[in-house]
Amino acid sequence: MAAVDYGYPWDRLIARFKFQQEIGWARVWADLLQSAPGAVDVLAQADHIVPVPLAVERLAERGFNQAWEMARRLPIRPGQTLLPDALVRLRAAPSQHRLNRAQRLGNLDGVMVAHPSRVQHLAGRRVLLIDDVSTTGATLQAAGRALRQAGAREVSALVLARTPSL
Repeated sequence: MAAVDYGYPWDRLIARFKFQQEIGWARVWADLLQSAPGAVDVLAQADHIVPVPLAVERLAERGFNQAWEMARRLPIRPGQTLLPDALVRLRAAPSQHRLNRAQRLGNLDGVMVAHPSRVQHLAGRRVLLIDDVSTTGATLQAAGRALRQAGAREVSALVLARTPSL
């Protein structure tokens, strides 16, 4: 599920958030995430909310994880848990920006795993992934695969913006 199409003006505003450290947008984006079709239901049904992780190098360069900044501003119901460390990126993948779908999927193969200390929390649970942008879905597929390998019963995703299909 996505709140908006990734195009003008959203693409420019999201870029400011991510690359110009305008973290103040995180509250606006979290509110907008909740307006995506089906978001209220998927948020209510999730046992855990997991932001898509950044590679250590990218986190150091950016100074924050945009998915985490949005996720931590979402309303959490009793019994629900935010798990910012549920997934780990094993290595930085080259930028996805100029790759086609097949290249993106291969680029992220095996790049994420569930954190060993979180596997018992994920087993049999419904997990909601949060990310800022989905273009081909490759990152969400890699994250979902890692969560399912850890035993998650169901994995859903909610993103701020999605590249519209033609």
